[in-house]
Amino acid sequence: MKQFLTLLAGTAAYFSWFYFFVGLRSEHVYLYVFALALYYTHQTTRRFVLAFGVFIAYWIIYDSMRVLPNYEVNPIHVAEPYYLEKAWFGLHLPEGVLTLNEYFKINHTPFCDIASGLFYLNWVPVPLLFAFWLLRNDKILFLKFSYAFVFTNLVGFCIYYLYPAAPPWYVEVYGFEVIHGTPGNAAGLINFDRLLGIRLFEGMYSKNANVFAAIPSLHSAYPVLCLLYGLRLKKPWLTGLFTLFVLGIWFSAVYSRHHYVIDVIAGAAVAVFSYVVFEYLSEKTVLKKWFAGFERHI
Repeated sequence: MKQFLTLLAGTAAYFSWFYFFVGLRSEHVYLYVFALALYYTHQTTRRFVLAFGVFIAYWIIYDSMRVLPNYEVNPIHVAEPYYLEKAWFGLHLPEGVLTLNEYFKINHTPFCDIASGLFYLNWVPVPLLFAFWLLRNDKILFLKFSYAFVFTNLVGFCIYYLYPAAPPWYVEVYGFEVIHGTPGNAAGLINFDRLLGIRLFEGMYSKNANVFAAIPSLHSAYPVLCLLYGLRLKKPWLTGLFTLFVLGIWFSAVYSRHHYVIDVIAGAAVAVFSYVVFEYLSEKTVLKKWFAGFERHI
């Protein structure tokens, strides 16, 4: 009865939150049914849900940013990142000084269009696969990586609210005018869709929860976090794989015109900062004892 009442209360809170505040969509229902089915199907699948529940929490937090857009908290920065990027990393060409984003818009190739799309598609799957591998081989490191992943996002979300910033494609489409409620845009990734005759990125970015969240680039932070935890396993093949992942995502972020180089650097800095802080917290606070206890349940 206690478990049933807990489930009932949790279900009511979940659907009430999305229905009355965020806006209930089909994926919210699918996620609920999927998690509930896994939890009650078998002991093994229950352990899986408990272990990866932190990633579900991350998605809910990210999606809930729709409730209070960051541009309602602080002013949007459009021109400042653009001119800073041009001053620090601009290309001096005969036609003038161009950002790398502007250069890649003019000089893109089918190979780079496909490669950047494939890298960008894996910005979440690769960390999830790494987490799954850690769950089977090193549960404590799995817990540290998983919760450090969410911690990194929380740090990034805080910066989004402190410094709302427009991505490169926004300047390309709207100039320096601030337009609240701007829909997402696939930008350079639309070339991937056109080459393959699909609407993958177009559909994905139409559901973007926050357009003015370019600094820091969390796309660029995730592979760095994978690399930092991968290095602890001392496996050369894994280090090489994650190094390629880092470079591929960083290139794709700029090539696709979703981020400036300064966004990428900021994302990498957030990953390193979050890793150092969270490792300290997980070793010097009650988290260490909690991880040791939770390990037995997953």
